[in-house]
Order: sequence, then C-alpha cells, then structure tokens
Amino acid sequence: MIKFCKYVLMGLIALFLSGQNAVMTSALSHSVTNGSQEIQSAMQLGSKKKEEQARTINHVRLIGSYNLPHEMTYKGTVVGGFSGITYNPYNNKWLIISDDRSAHNPARFYEARMNYNSRDIQKIRFVDVNYLKQSDETVYPNKNQYLNGADGIVLDPESIRFDPMDCSIWYTSEGDRSLGLDPLVHQATPNGGFLSELPLTGTIKMDEQNERDFRNNLALEGSTFSADGKTYWTAMEGPLLQDDSIPTTRSGSLSRITQYDRNGNTLGEYAYPMYAIPEQPGEGKHADNGVTEILAINDQELLVLERASIQAEDGSFSNDISVYKINVNGATDISSMETIDKENINPLQKELAVNLNTLGLDKVDNVEAMSWGKKLPNGNETLILVSDNNFNRSQITQIIAVEVIPDNK
Repeated sequence: MIKFCKYVLMGLIALFLSGQNAVMTSALSHSVTNGSQEIQSAMQLGSKKKEEQARTINHVRLIGSYNLPHEMTYKGTVVGGFSGITYNPYNNKWLIISDDRSAHNPARFYEARMNYNSRDIQKIRFVDVNYLKQSDETVYPNKNQYLNGADGIVLDPESIRFDPMDCSIWYTSEGDRSLGLDPLVHQATPNGGFLSELPLTGTIKMDEQNERDFRNNLALEGSTFSADGKTYWTAMEGPLLQDDSIPTTRSGSLSRITQYDRNGNTLGEYAYPMYAIPEQPGEGKHADNGVTEILAINDQELLVLERASIQAEDGSFSNDISVYKINVNGATDISSMETIDKENINPLQKELAVNLNTLGLDKVDNVEAMSWGKKLPNGNETLILVSDNNFNRSQITQIIAVEVIPDNK
C-alpha cells in the first residue's frame, strides 16, 4: 500500500505542476488515466478492506489521558492549538494540525507516534513538523503580514484528514469575514505541499452585506472521509446567518453537515441540531456551544463532537464535551435551500455516544479533535480525542483515548 501511495502522489504532483489543479480529483481517476494495473489492483483491495471494516458503536470505555507539557516546543515551533488529528495506519503515525494562524509560527501540522494499549497511554513522541504551503510554495502569512501586502491568504486551520485513497492529506480553514476570506478545503502532499482546492457549496461563502452565510469563527470546523473513502464530509461549527441564531442557554440551533464527491459536487446536506448551552455563565461572561469535529462510522452513520464552553464569574472556563451518533437516513436534504429558516425539514437524529465529563477525567478541556486509532488486541476500535489549549497557560493540551465497544459485543 505504501508503494501505491507513492505512485498516486507522484501522479497528483505531476498534475499540479502541469497546471491542472483547479478541481480536486480522486486518485482513482488518476490511476485509471495512467493505466497502472498495480495501482488499480491496490485500490480495489483497499476498497474491499474498508467495506469489510465498517464500524459500529454501542458505547465507549476510557483507556486513559495524556497531557503535553505547558509551553512545549518542537523544532523551533510552539506546540499547541491542536484542532485536528488523523491517523495514518500504513506508517502508524498521527498527524495533528495546529490552529495557529501563523501568529507563533507558520501554519503547520505535526507528525507523532503514540504508544497506548487497553490500559493507558504510555508515550507520545513528535517525529516531525510540516509547514502548510500555498500554491506558490510559500508558507501562509499571518494577519499583519497579510494586511501589509503579503501574497496569499491567512489560514485558520481546523480539521485534518489522511486520505485513504492516495495518502495525501486534506485540511480545512474557517476563513475570516473581517479579511474577506471564505472557508476552504485544501489537499496537500504528506509534507504539506499544496495540491488542489475543493470547490465548496455557495451557501457557506460570505456576502458583502454581512447578512448571509458563515459566521466568523463558527465556520468550517469538522471534516471526515466516508467509510469507503470515496466521499468527503464537512461540518459547520455554528449556524449560517440566514439559517438560525446561535445556541443560548434556552435554545439550541441548527448547523449544516455536507457531503461532497471528490470533484466538489454536493451529494447531500443536512441540518444538525445542536443542543442549548447546558449551564448559565457568570454575569456578563461568555458561553457557547458548537460542532468541533465529525467522523464517519459507516456509510450512514457519523460521530459528531459537540463542545460547550462556559465562563464562570471569576473568568475561568469549564467545558461540556459530548460525542453523538447521527444517521443520515430520514433527514431532509437541504443542499438546494439557501435558508432553512421557517422551512419544514427533518433534522438529523442524534444519539449520545459518550459525554466525556462522565469518564472520571481530572479535567475536560477544550476538546476539538477526534480520530479513529489503531485496533486493540481484542479487535475493538479506539477513538482518540485532543484538546486545543488556545496557547493559553490556564488550559492544557490533552490527549484522550477510549475503547469503542461495537454493537455485537
């Protein structure tokens, strides 16, 4: 499979260098075009294997947690702001993206090894850091550089996914209305080099009147490949301006979860019901609730990570973190609707898989990242979740591992 990945990535890079990078195209179509029987055979075997490994989830059991040191550095970078994680099963490496908008160091993701078993997490070791590159092979500028005329855009990285079809990576950026920047999805080489951009549905792109589409810092937050790797899902952290108001302590809200094919065509879009903020904040203090990540279970079901943050009177924050299971069957496809306000629709139905606050952890911080991990000796899957410390001394970078108990056990 590693040899297959090299073949496909060489083809993707060749296509980019020849200027054919306007639309993200699947590795499978490249392999057919190139006429490589070896690549096609590997793809067919890989797809069959994925179908055989369709997951189910009944409940979870805590394995353990591991905190990274405060103000940790690695290869001259500040380690923190982790908003996305993904696992490469072919080399047993974890890819962890930072949401640093090039303020501390250029936008980047880390490669790490993680040793854990059914009892605890023993060690996490970083082995490399890769800077994300623009199409001209430069790193992304920070806000000040951008405002002073630097080429390119300011990236706000949120989710990262390993592509099981060609071993490239895909990552999201939330955009920034104040800078005139829309959310985006980019495909990159394993070391962060730009390959292509996925066209996104027009409903999430900003309007000049600031009355429609995404809210600042509540945009493209989560992503996942489908169980068979053939399609790509994204999730908005909060509601579009024209769809709904943001969650309060009295009412929830509807955000959008969207499925694309590998050419950027919208296959379906569904309304996800976020719950109300579970606690009242201190007087004059902040509280919010939103979707921070999604993860495919099988062809019809996904996991949704929902995070509520509540600020107390003294200014400290507590977090209520839940993972829900959703099924797209029966939900209304809203992809053709500019707004769902006052529309008669069936939102996605959700079922609680786990509330992290009930697992007995010493602290539950700002968990934003979620990925499937390696299988345990008993055959059960593992789920890894990671918190974003916001580069803040009062918060922690927390890695949590849980065992997933399937329906048949």
